[in-house]
Amino acid sequence: MMGSGSMRLRSVQAAIIPLVDQLIQQCPDTISFGQGVVHYGPPDQAQKRLQDFWSDAAHHKYGPILGEPPLQACIRQKLEKENQIDLSSRSIVVTAGSNMGFLNLVLAITDPGDEVILLLPYFFNQEMAIRIAGCEPVLVDTDSDYQPVPSRMEQAITPRTRAIVTVSPNNPTGAVYAESVLREINALCLDRGIYHLTDEAYEYFVYDSARHFSPGSIPNSRSHTISLYSLSKSYGFAGWRIGYLVAPSELQGSLEKIQDTNVICPSIPSQFAALGALEAGREYCRPFIERMNQTRRIVLDALSGVSDRIERVETAGAFYVFLRFKDQNINDMDLVRSLIEKYRVALIPGRAFGVQGACCLRLSYGALHPEMVTEGLGRLVEGISCLA
Repeated sequence: MMGSGSMRLRSVQAAIIPLVDQLIQQCPDTISFGQGVVHYGPPDQAQKRLQDFWSDAAHHKYGPILGEPPLQACIRQKLEKENQIDLSSRSIVVTAGSNMGFLNLVLAITDPGDEVILLLPYFFNQEMAIRIAGCEPVLVDTDSDYQPVPSRMEQAITPRTRAIVTVSPNNPTGAVYAESVLREINALCLDRGIYHLTDEAYEYFVYDSARHFSPGSIPNSRSHTISLYSLSKSYGFAGWRIGYLVAPSELQGSLEKIQDTNVICPSIPSQFAALGALEAGREYCRPFIERMNQTRRIVLDALSGVSDRIERVETAGAFYVFLRFKDQNINDMDLVRSLIEKYRVALIPGRAFGVQGACCLRLSYGALHPEMVTEGLGRLVEGISCLA
């Protein structure tokens, strides 16, 4: 019936960040622990490379579907050096952010009605992408520390399963998955003939003794492992919309079809700036991440003051803390609204991440300077302490 819209899209949850932003706009001076971005911007090298964009009129035309050759070469060097990924029989695709990369991959490896396994709590845009593709997300609980349990994943595999998704360091929990567990999941995918989609957008955001591990570095992983990366977090590059993926070469044709239809090529100016950012490299990010760890300690110490009301796991990655309230009779969206309206502090409700039957909130501290974090935490602790 004309005007009714897609039935498929009706199963996709509404975008939560704009919804919370609307509440924030109605309450001036709200401090937001909502959207997952960083408080710093790109390195100077990004601006310098962007100037090179104007040197050739051809740069104003469409570019290569898979990405500009200099950026492709820089990404290749980074993957080989930092992630220890053997790129033989693998293709690199530059995308307009890793969210786009994920959707492209789901379209490339599934048919409508297929299943993709997600860990709870999941990153909401990935669950949305799976449903947009006409597929079914199969949800598997993590353990009490938000670590994957491979045996639970194995039990969830059916003849329609096409992939298992892991996000480490994790959004929304901040958990860094153990190398041994990621190896076990990767081996399970190989054994069962399904893909392992490994989202590594927060690869640099690991603290204390935690270490990031790329499953794509496993020697026999190239046929079934797909790795996703992003400049948005590490380089303060969110608005530039540049990410990239590494996939088995046999998927390149499908990915080219999808990318050419959807966006043709990522923004050429953004790709020039991305080249500069990657040339600045990990050393540019390091001092910001060290300070982020200091902010993390401030957050965890402040939340210990309301341990009678919440359970929080001390994770070692990304810039998130996932709060689980001991009183399960609290509605998470009502609590979000109350915290904004009464205490001028904003978080994201757990329902957006697939949590049902429990009141949870995600706290993101990456976007704020430490002094603003301290002020926002004071408001949050007061709001939690005053819960009826």
